[in-house]
Amino acid sequence: MRTVADGVLMRRAAAGLALHVREFLGETYGRRVVLLVGAGDNGGDALFAGAELRRRGAQVTAVLLAPDRAHPAGLAALRRVRGRVLRFGGGPAGGSAGNAAGGDAAGGGRDGGGPSGGDPDRGGLDRSGLDRSGPDRGGSVEGGSVGDGAPVGGRPGPGDATGRDGGPGGLDRACALVVAADVVVDGIVGISGRGALRDPAPALVAAADAAGVPIVACDLPSGVDTDTGATDGPHVRAAFTVTFGARKPAHALAAPLCGPVRLVDIGLDPYLGEPHAYLLTEADAGARWPVPGPDDDKYTQGVVGIAAGSATYPGAAVLAAGAAALATSGMVRFAGSAADEVRRHWPEIVATGDITDAGRTQAWAVGPGIGTGDHGRGVLEAVLDREVPLCVDADAITLLARHRDLRERIAGGPVVLTPHAGEFARLAGDVGTDRIAAARRAAAELGVTVLLKGNATVVAAPDGRALVDPAADSWAATAGSGDVLTGMIGALLAAGLDPWWAAGCATLVHGRAATAAAREHGLPPVPAPASAMQAAIPSAIRGVRAAAAV
Repeated sequence: MRTVADGVLMRRAAAGLALHVREFLGETYGRRVVLLVGAGDNGGDALFAGAELRRRGAQVTAVLLAPDRAHPAGLAALRRVRGRVLRFGGGPAGGSAGNAAGGDAAGGGRDGGGPSGGDPDRGGLDRSGLDRSGPDRGGSVEGGSVGDGAPVGGRPGPGDATGRDGGPGGLDRACALVVAADVVVDGIVGISGRGALRDPAPALVAAADAAGVPIVACDLPSGVDTDTGATDGPHVRAAFTVTFGARKPAHALAAPLCGPVRLVDIGLDPYLGEPHAYLLTEADAGARWPVPGPDDDKYTQGVVGIAAGSATYPGAAVLAAGAAALATSGMVRFAGSAADEVRRHWPEIVATGDITDAGRTQAWAVGPGIGTGDHGRGVLEAVLDREVPLCVDADAITLLARHRDLRERIAGGPVVLTPHAGEFARLAGDVGTDRIAAARRAAAELGVTVLLKGNATVVAAPDGRALVDPAADSWAATAGSGDVLTGMIGALLAAGLDPWWAAGCATLVHGRAATAAAREHGLPPVPAPASAMQAAIPSAIRGVRAAAAV
């Protein structure tokens, strides 16, 4: 990295950003582009990209939110091609490390020696904190010639507009530019930024949102935490995000705020270490989904036991057992007082009234609807006595939270726990803002795989592996959805998948099934119950297997 010529990585990033903005606009000539530019390197990326768009005929205006700290070379490049510059005061515009708002902190950029992060080809999610101390990121705003007589740093150049609120370069003028734009480029805060947007940035972002002007995020939507995806006040919601080198955790953890993410290769691959987390793909799930071979029978493909529901509340039993039957071609055994109802819905399932009467299995899924009293504890203990891989959900998680001896029995075993945030809090403490860290902590403390449910589901193994599955939509947020997931995970465990992979693959296919159910009768999608999601499992499996075959 130390041998890369000054400015090369930033120019690569800016070229990629400009290309994606051009593709989004379709026709570049005459289109109006507004750059919201903070201090630091993401502002530099936006300025260099703006210069490229201006060369191709776009009307480009840079609104400098911290003009005294604007990237000098990027600003000079825009001025050389007669891009417009609006200097908006001199104060900060967004949070950053150390509360030095408005840009990237030293040591937090894309360049420099030996960065660590995720390999995009492996679906890795890069941590923030890459070294920005290398030679490529433009250097200090003080001193140094930028060529062609252009002003150094953020000092006004010919034709620059200046002023604070109410002046000729004030907030009203900046908002008018934003509202009239065809696209706004967010270069306010970089990947080292922390905290919410600060004045005047929130008003400019709100103006774009109110006018329906799309915002393209440079690397990450400003105001969104790089590592956690959390927000703490005003932030950008991007139409899409252009990122550089590797995806960042927030791209998965805050996917609705990032929009589609376009990855630009700027030559960091040889320097990327192990990912902070993995982003599971359809091809990953499809390649691992068990299908029968020529020598298989119903036993060799895995027999899963389901302990769920009750005669009074049989829904959980029907959903979990049916999902297991649809997930693989093996065999499903059911044990519980809802056996008659399960047989009525699923004649292929071998259903008995008690776990002691169930035959041999390679895994069990237990918890939905079993109750949290003595009966539920007895069911959970009976399943634990089988000493096979387990998926533990719902009431069984509550029992684990209440009884230390039960937690001790699962520690170190091939077990998947599937809590939502409330169940997680009872079992392992508050989730907090860092979902990956929380899931990792719980997995290490409990000695099992933890699947933390949410719009961005996190799966963490005791050895520290973590994956994130960002839902494409929220159609899975319906009663009974978790019961379907439990049955699917149980079936994959019985087929022999590692618990981390079983949980991850089931989560992805579960989300695809929810989407398919919502779209069953065409677009726009409409709410669908868990039973429709269950019925869509084969279609979702077909989709991931097709992705793996490409």
